[in-house]
Amino acid sequence: MSDTTQTENVAIEPRLIVETGLDRRVADIIEPTIEQIGYQLVRVRLSAQNGATLQIMCERPDGTMTVEDCEAVSMAVSPVLDVEDPIDKAYHLEVSSPGIDRPMVRKSDFSRWTGHLLKCETSILVESRKRFRGKIVAADENGFTLERDQPAPGEAPTVVIPFTALAEGRLILTDELIRDALAADKKAKAAQAANQNDEDGGDEE
Repeated sequence: MSDTTQTENVAIEPRLIVETGLDRRVADIIEPTIEQIGYQLVRVRLSAQNGATLQIMCERPDGTMTVEDCEAVSMAVSPVLDVEDPIDKAYHLEVSSPGIDRPMVRKSDFSRWTGHLLKCETSILVESRKRFRGKIVAADENGFTLERDQPAPGEAPTVVIPFTALAEGRLILTDELIRDALAADKKAKAAQAANQNDEDGGDEE
């Protein structure tokens, strides 16, 4: 019971970065459905790919996302989109995981991926800049600290970026990130399997 509650609490953590325009309308329509079946929305984007493609990026609260998970989300949101009909033309629906070089949209993303390289943009000037690249060395409730990749002359080696100033952020693909992402995925799936075994046969032991 406590595990379910914990999953629900993580799943409804608000996103720091949300869409605008039609993408925002679609996100508002589908996000409650996605959360109801145990996933969390990462991003919605309508592109001109293949005529028109609606990309829905989401994941489980533990960061995993399998092909079966993508199919489950697709089956859940399709009827909702059909009823609400926010897009006035034919489109392809594509549900995917955030990927290893993922967008960073929640405070927990920065805690989870501390130690890895990030590139980000802010909506206001932070220490006379709006674009940053560096390693996440700390994160708390208010913001995160980057160790600059290549500080300019006179710049401090680290910069603290408030979450309120964040406009966009994405992990940078490195060998270390691939290694840690695969390890985290393996650990999460092992935990899922253990929980499933407990539910199926734990009472018999």
